[in-house]
Amino acid sequence: MAADPPTHRVERSLRATTGARIVAGVDEVGRGAWAGPVTVCAAVTGLRRPPEGLTDSKLLTVGRRTELASVLGEWVTAYALGHASPREIDTLGMTAALRLAAGRALAGLPERPDAVILDGKHDYLGPPWRVRTVIKGDQSCVAVAAASVIAKVRRDAMLADLGTEHPEFAFDSNAGYPSPVHREALREHGPTPHHRLSWAYLDALPRWRHLKLPSHREAADAAALEDAGQLGMF
Repeated sequence: MAADPPTHRVERSLRATTGARIVAGVDEVGRGAWAGPVTVCAAVTGLRRPPEGLTDSKLLTVGRRTELASVLGEWVTAYALGHASPREIDTLGMTAALRLAAGRALAGLPERPDAVILDGKHDYLGPPWRVRTVIKGDQSCVAVAAASVIAKVRRDAMLADLGTEHPEFAFDSNAGYPSPVHREALREHGPTPHHRLSWAYLDALPRWRHLKLPSHREAADAAALEDAGQLGMF
């Protein structure tokens, strides 16, 4: 069953209840990948009728996503992308990395939004942004759907470019997500500079396990124990 097309309902609600003049839709891609950045797009669309077929990027074929992205680049009022690198993800943890990437995207818009529609149920942005979270916002909200498509197409292109340096990983087809080819390349060649090194996939690779970095939580726990030791608590 086809999903209903996205609308401006949430944006109209924000305008009516908060007085927001500029509302940005925000969506991310790359959260579950093993390699590459996490990418966030912030898109401002106004209240115009969206291009035909706009919806969550995951529901579109590669060809249709690419076509829509080229149309959206001209159709949206404004958009900007923000990225958090694999090392930033390793150092900060995913939630903070998402906040960093989203902040970069929002800062890249020509005008600061008065409110943000964020896909999902978790507000990883927080103050000072006025945020409305919407579960499946990439299907139901025009601005979020536009951000979803642009982010996906642009990040896929980035990973394809990275794939020319490491063709054995097939980043051009898996965009840094786990796939049979990607897993086999990791076993054979180990992680590239574009891989996230605090992630659990390295636990299953004895040959390369020594490269694993502590996760953000593990590092925080270790720092807390060190501080406690210095204070004479142990």
